[in-house]
Amino acid sequence: MTFSPELEVKFSKMLECYPAGRTRSAVVPMLIFAQDEVGHISRELVEEVAKRCKVTPLQVDEVVGYYSMLHTRPMGKFHVQVCTNISCLILGAEDLYEQAKEKLGIGNKEVTADGIFSLEEVECMGACSWAPAVQVNYDFHHNVTPEKFDRLLTELRKAN
Repeated sequence: MTFSPELEVKFSKMLECYPAGRTRSAVVPMLIFAQDEVGHISRELVEEVAKRCKVTPLQVDEVVGYYSMLHTRPMGKFHVQVCTNISCLILGAEDLYEQAKEKLGIGNKEVTADGIFSLEEVECMGACSWAPAVQVNYDFHHNVTPEKFDRLLTELRKAN
């Protein structure tokens, strides 16, 4: 599998950081960086990471299955995650999630027809003190109100 020269350099430096026999620790960051470049975790990507980290494809599959931030199918350009764990739920996250489904016209782990947005209900973002929380790609949004959420979606549409 071919990656950009920048990602190849990042992978090389990453693997150099681990002592011999410990490259398994690079599986998660390698998957995240590769997913950002490729768009999702494909079978070919699993095999490539397994080879580079000297683990089996099954071991990489187990990691992919465990972490919710790893996706085996393409997500939207803007992947919107709404936390619905207890703190966020108490402060209106369920309504935000329903608003997101309605505004975007999609359900959990679905992608809009134009590929711009995907939506995911998540269990916890570790932002309980700033609930309700929404994450778009790697950007966190705290104390999100329905009005803030509408503005966020409008800004993202304009940015496209």
